[in-house]
Amino acid sequence: MSQGKRLSRRSFLKTAVGAGAGAALFHIVPASALGRGRRPAPSNRIVMGCIGVGGQGTSNMHAFLGQPDTEIVAVCDVDKNHAASAKSEVDKHYNGNCAAMSDYRELCARTDIDAISMATPDHWHAVTAITAMNAGKDMYGEKPLSHCLAEGRSMAETQKKNARIWQTGSWQRSQDHFRHACELVRNGRLGKVVRIEVGLPTGSGCGPVQFKDPPPELDYEFWLGPSRYAPYCDQRTHWNWRWQLDYGGGQLMDWIGHHADIADWGMGWDNTGPDEVEGKGTYPSEGIWNAATEYHFVAKYKGGVDMHVANGGNQGIRAGTKWIGENGSWIWVDRGGLEASKQSILDETIGPDEIQYFRSPGHQREFLDCVKTRHQTTCPAETAHRSASIGHLGQISMLLGRKIRFNPETEQIQDDLSASLMLSTPMRAPWHV
Repeated sequence: MSQGKRLSRRSFLKTAVGAGAGAALFHIVPASALGRGRRPAPSNRIVMGCIGVGGQGTSNMHAFLGQPDTEIVAVCDVDKNHAASAKSEVDKHYNGNCAAMSDYRELCARTDIDAISMATPDHWHAVTAITAMNAGKDMYGEKPLSHCLAEGRSMAETQKKNARIWQTGSWQRSQDHFRHACELVRNGRLGKVVRIEVGLPTGSGCGPVQFKDPPPELDYEFWLGPSRYAPYCDQRTHWNWRWQLDYGGGQLMDWIGHHADIADWGMGWDNTGPDEVEGKGTYPSEGIWNAATEYHFVAKYKGGVDMHVANGGNQGIRAGTKWIGENGSWIWVDRGGLEASKQSILDETIGPDEIQYFRSPGHQREFLDCVKTRHQTTCPAETAHRSASIGHLGQISMLLGRKIRFNPETEQIQDDLSASLMLSTPMRAPWHV
């Protein structure tokens, strides 16, 4: 392919930040960039960076390393050990020299990067993603989309404003049995759905901790970022951040973007939310882990549908997603399988004139394809925002101990100032969205 065509593609991918794309005219292109060896030619290559390369971030990085038309050129983490380990793996894969850094802004500023895989703690999602999208990057971002409802709305609007591609890590939408379950429900195989059950994992508390200086490899102040200051201990950072409301939302928010997302998909609720939410949660009274260990709330939707969200076994709710029709028929789906009140329901074929969902080639593969075609992914920011909002509203209701009324069009809580203030989270200067 000619140099001119390569440049036009790069300009196409950088539509939100067109300035600087033409600088590639003056670059000397190495032999490896022409498609020799293991790397594809620039005309087909998506250049990526990875922000947050701990547990899930490393898993996502490996998935993208396995794609033939992708090249990862930079990794970023506030833990130098994480960044160094990720760099080593990328270098080994390409026999190259991946950049490693600790400040996400440095990675976002690179004009050679088309797309970013982001897997930071939840309290960093909005600031990082909005910076990246404003810099013209397409995003693969982890679930839940946001740390609070208002941040999720800002992320969804930023995606739209910049015409970016976004895929949320709600990968169950890319699995055939989840898709089939949702198509059956959406096409009326249960008749009118009156109840949905969403069963998520159960949380746990934390015993006494020892506060101490952070390890030298971790930039702890940067890790805290927009969150309020708290002293360091081993049980606060890395994987354990998710059990603390300053940074995550416990098992509720860790999984709401999976099973509640599937519940929404089956109902066609990717652009709406509940009218009322009420529930109760059990929150630890000791230790720094303060996310709910047990929880159950009911989100009521227009048309008389109640969505019950609970930790597994609470209220008899089974892990996974279950839709129940007014005649008592039901469909249940989880990572372990697909069941129904009658086998004949599952045996039905979705006709050519019925609603059919996209057959994904794989969650990361689909994202890359959409980066090229500019078609919307299965789980863009707006979709992920709506499923995360279910958890955010449930959390607010449980923390306050009362019912809240919500307008899903304006995304405002009605007649409850205390609850309304909880739709957003204060950020420490200089961070903002």
